[in-house]
Amino acid sequence: MVFWTLRVTGAKNCHPGGAANLRYNSFTGKGAKMDKTMRTDLEAAAFRRLLDHFRTHTEVQNIDLMNLAGFCRNCLSKWYREAGQELGVEISDETAREIIYGMPYRDWKAKYQKEAAPEKLAFEQSPAKHDH
Repeated sequence: MVFWTLRVTGAKNCHPGGAANLRYNSFTGKGAKMDKTMRTDLEAAAFRRLLDHFRTHTEVQNIDLMNLAGFCRNCLSKWYREAGQELGVEISDETAREIIYGMPYRDWKAKYQKEAAPEKLAFEQSPAKHDH
């Protein structure tokens, strides 16, 4: 079995000028080696599980994600759209957000987004400004 680890270097979030560099390392254990297709399938499954988690836990606000993890649902939608562009697939911001949120973005905001406390908005003043 090969275990893959993902190491992200560079940017800590989705902001302009901060594209993260991804590097894969493999660790071989007992069993068959993992090929590129299997790795892609596992990454896709993990991504779908992350989306399901975010869709289930709507109490987790984007601003909380930004302050704690340096990315949010909007970042994921931006990365999704950019990945499509790299493969020659044009995806609008609206479509990418609907894929990530599981519903139109405006509906999600109306149903789940809460007003952020001033202290949570403090990152707006920091270098890691959220540009979504």
